[in-house]
Amino acid sequence: MSIPTLPFGRTGHFSTRTLFGAASLGSLSQAEADQTLEVLLQYGVNHIDVAASYGEAELRLAPWLKQHRDHFFLATKTGERTADKAREELHRSLERMGVEYIDLWQMHNLADPIEWDIALSPGGVLEAAIEAKKAGLVRAIGVTGHGLQIAATHRRSLERFDFDSVLLPYNYVTLQNPYYAENFNALVATCQQRNVAVQTIKSIAYRPYMDRDHTHNTWYAPLTAQEDIDRAVHWALSRPGIFLNTVGDVTLLPKVLDAASRFEASATPAEHEMQSMVDRLGMEPLFV
Repeated sequence: MSIPTLPFGRTGHFSTRTLFGAASLGSLSQAEADQTLEVLLQYGVNHIDVAASYGEAELRLAPWLKQHRDHFFLATKTGERTADKAREELHRSLERMGVEYIDLWQMHNLADPIEWDIALSPGGVLEAAIEAKKAGLVRAIGVTGHGLQIAATHRRSLERFDFDSVLLPYNYVTLQNPYYAENFNALVATCQQRNVAVQTIKSIAYRPYMDRDHTHNTWYAPLTAQEDIDRAVHWALSRPGIFLNTVGDVTLLPKVLDAASRFEASATPAEHEMQSMVDRLGMEPLFV
């Protein structure tokens, strides 16, 4: 049932190809969070991706990290754009999780052009990140984002600074957008050349909720049937070298990890299988 590992870029860590997206912990009790840890250990997941803005998620991780810090590569994110505020948020994250350092500190959803310029200019969050790395508070620096523009924006970010990782959406429906696909492919090529880790999100996105009832702890409607999750997860993992961050709902986490544990490159879903699922379910793009 274990999930294979790959080098996480140039960090020196071999991370499971399926990373735990800890947004799912934000609204859970500690007891519920602890049950989630058992699921991660069951599948051998060794990489946690959280953020300062994920509700109580960092606090929920603290008891786990007290016992299992050496087992997990720990990543968190800051939504601040200036150095001073980012420093404060970093120290708050360290305190909340009860750790002395973070393996990967990421600039959260760096997509807006004005925020991008502030963050990567003198006095911006990048300045704080470089200082924190020199001080040993963080060991790697990354950037994340959403939307159809983000692959192009990440390419621009890598021209400004040599980030250790990027994070962005990747699923069959999103890749049907020619503009996104072109920039995603170009971004991955650059990352492979420079040994930058590529993390992907939204693998089991179904469609926007819009006015529909919210059934899960995600901002979009997710796939729920195991066979559909299998198909979506296996399609994403069939791309060599990328990592898949799990869905932000703990009720679906076991299904995603189960799918990942059974992935075999020889059984990658064909194009017609993916398109058939899209047509059968009426899947819709999250970003337009």
